Amino acid sequence: DKSALEAAGIMAEKGISSVFVVRDGDPVGIVSERDFIKKICAKELPIAQVKIGDIMSKILTTADPEMPIEVAVQRMVNHNIRRLPIMEDGKLVGIITVTDLARHLRTTLLLEGALSDFSNIDDVFTTMDQDDKH
Repeated sequence: DKSALEAAGIMAEKGISSVFVVRDGDPVGIVSERDFIKKICAKELPIAQVKIGDIMSKILTTADPEMPIEVAVQRMVNHNIRRLPIMEDGKLVGIITVTDLARHLRTTLLLEGALSDFSNIDDVFTTMDQDDKH
């Protein structure tokens, strides 16, 4: 089991916001920046002594590369996750994130000229008193 410090180093070096925890070739969890904040920093734990397995979130669901985007989005919403592992033939081949989906939506809407058909931001934003769930 690697330490959380090693995982943080990998994330910083690669400029990524999460890493998968893999055991025997199978992804068993994911550690994100949020895990570091909530499970180490907020508790003032010594990062070098914390094992990555102790702070990881278990993988609740996955997607495959051929899955329709709307199904992937629904899985992410149903499981309240921001990152969805992409599996093909039993192997981890990638990840789709909320940011990936937002970029795709923006591109699609711009190409279709449909941006004016959408609600204003005040119809969908989270108020500060609701922010605890994000």
